[in-house]
Amino acid sequence: MTRFSIVTTVFDPDPAHLAACLDSVDGQTLADWEHVVVDDASTDEGVIRLLAERSTHPQRRLVRRRRNGGIVAAGNDGLAAASGDHVVLLDHDDVLAPVALERFATAIDAAIDAAIRPGIDTTVDVLYSDHDLLRPDGRLASPVFKPEFSPERLRNHNYITHLVAVRRQLVLDLGGFRAGLDGAQDHDLLLRATEGGRSVVHVPEILAHWRQAPASVAADTANKPAAYAAGARAVADQLHRLGLDADVTPGGYDGVYRIRRRVVGEPLVSVVIPTRGAVGRVWGCARLFVHDAVASLVGDDTSRSRLELVIVLDPAPPVVESGLRRIVDGRLPPERLVVVPYDRPFDFPAKIAAGVSAASGEYLLLLNDDTELLTAGSVDEMVGLAQQSDVGMVGAKLLYEDGTLQHGGHVYNGTIDHAFRGWSGDHPGPQRLLAVERECAGVTAAAALLRREVYEEVGGMATDLPMNYNDVDLAMRVRASGRRIVWTPHACWYHFESRTTDHPIEPWELERLLSRWPEVLSDDPYSNPNLLPGRADWLERPGRSGAPPYVVLPDGRRSWA
Repeated sequence: MTRFSIVTTVFDPDPAHLAACLDSVDGQTLADWEHVVVDDASTDEGVIRLLAERSTHPQRRLVRRRRNGGIVAAGNDGLAAASGDHVVLLDHDDVLAPVALERFATAIDAAIDAAIRPGIDTTVDVLYSDHDLLRPDGRLASPVFKPEFSPERLRNHNYITHLVAVRRQLVLDLGGFRAGLDGAQDHDLLLRATEGGRSVVHVPEILAHWRQAPASVAADTANKPAAYAAGARAVADQLHRLGLDADVTPGGYDGVYRIRRRVVGEPLVSVVIPTRGAVGRVWGCARLFVHDAVASLVGDDTSRSRLELVIVLDPAPPVVESGLRRIVDGRLPPERLVVVPYDRPFDFPAKIAAGVSAASGEYLLLLNDDTELLTAGSVDEMVGLAQQSDVGMVGAKLLYEDGTLQHGGHVYNGTIDHAFRGWSGDHPGPQRLLAVERECAGVTAAAALLRREVYEEVGGMATDLPMNYNDVDLAMRVRASGRRIVWTPHACWYHFESRTTDHPIEPWELERLLSRWPEVLSDDPYSNPNLLPGRADWLERPGRSGAPPYVVLPDGRRSWA
């Protein structure tokens, strides 16, 4: 059975909050634990007295520092005093759920039981759970339901936060908390502890209550601006360790980091655009869609990547092709506009395959003709992510004509849908989901970039799904190859969906998809079982948010009312 060392650093919290924290440790349903409490030279007499009283518990060890050294120094003292198999990080004013350690122990045992073949490493290096906020009025609110391990998202912001346990020997091997990163020390440790394909286990249950104390980040993220600068350094250091060339700065929201990856060399990106030369009206103006799609691409002068435009063209008036050549004239070498005639019935995968066969690029950007580039540098943003060998496909943010969100990644949780479809196009989303690069179960092929080698290895798009779900099948193939799919908000197009084609979904299409991927509707590691199935807006199941206040009973014990 795993033994846990809970490490808590203390510096002048509200004594009542500290007492609640200690109570939550003492009340654990798992009996085998130790609590290492490091007093970082507190000055509050109530805190000093409380620690003296509560350190008599046989499973609690109090370490007193002579002078205040900050959370990194105090945290390292706690790590040095710990003796358990895994170290659990608990803030001095937060509260554990009674079953927190029991659930973590069960998860570790499950990982061991799952190893049915000899030679499988059953070591669990990192565990984390869901959490919620403990409000000043004593109520629980704002549950944070997290995905399975999402390394790209962790780089963009510390989505894990609470509750975390890390294998103690791993922490020691890594050198503990790093000096100079106070306030971002947990994020930095998580970044280092999860590198190299280590085993990371998510327990999808609220096991920690993060208190909204007046000076805490939970109450107001502006309370610790220095922590976000330190976090940017931690992320930059990880990218350097991984050999990724990028600049990292604090992002548009507190706690979110903006990563600008440099494109290696000047890769050729083949933009494959199937079209029939359709026309329509957008914003009250007539347009020939593929012309505007191409014009927006070649008008982006910020791109380091070289573009090759591969237009797979149904029979169309001569003005379609001549217009394309006029648009790219002087902006691309003539040979980098490739027009591929296509005279068969509509078949999206077949048209993509025809375009790929004629393409020369090492990267393939699959793009609908009813799009218009909105954010300069979008292609480079996608290439920068796809340069990582374990990234198989990159998706973009797509907006409807009215500026609302059309695509924020796919969600497969009892439905197949676009995340947050119809939300405001500039909304950051719950937990900043729409403001960060993150892994998704899939992305739409209306704007998706892959390395050519990945496309060819997985066999391209399914030709037996000519209308719908071909991009879902492609996403499942990419994930089955062991690669990640990443969505980025920093690459953005308008998508005037359904203006060029309208293909209602037929029952046989879903049946065919499910026959190949029977788990697709329940296989979204980046959703959460506490979220309502069949929805793509992160609405939790009933009863998951809110709780009675934490109160003191007449006999002095604390409980939930």
